[in-house]
Amino acid sequence: MPTTPDDRAGADPPGPRPGDPIPPFSRTTGFDLWNRYAAVNDEFVPIHMDDEAGREAGFPGAFGMGNLQWSLLHSLLRQWLGDRGRIVRVACQFRAPNLKGRTVTAAGRITQVRRDGDELLVDLEVWTVDDEGAALAPGTATVALRAGREKAGS
Repeated sequence: MPTTPDDRAGADPPGPRPGDPIPPFSRTTGFDLWNRYAAVNDEFVPIHMDDEAGREAGFPGAFGMGNLQWSLLHSLLRQWLGDRGRIVRVACQFRAPNLKGRTVTAAGRITQVRRDGDELLVDLEVWTVDDEGAALAPGTATVALRAGREKAGS
């Protein structure tokens, strides 16, 4: 006898579903964030640390590291997964610079869910965008949820 709507014969499986968004992750970027990222990655490059060097490179000032976009996408996925899964892969393209003082939001949407043994593999479309709507880094990701833990946070 069914006890929940998901127990019904023919009901969709519980957990994440294609089309579901995942909660966004945002950071206001600038020298504070870029310095922390540079310290961890030994990436103290003048175009990321000095407005004049950024202008000499053809930008309005200093701008964030491309790989920081990739890091924000990882943070988005880690925040959503918590301890119920792992990141299998993340890929993105750097399309526009992250300029100083802009809020960058990483977001995503589930595109496919499939079972692989005792894991649920979830494919996602992911991206970063700044507060003026500029698409900075569109990409894709796959995460694996542990069996029995796929419902939390979906």
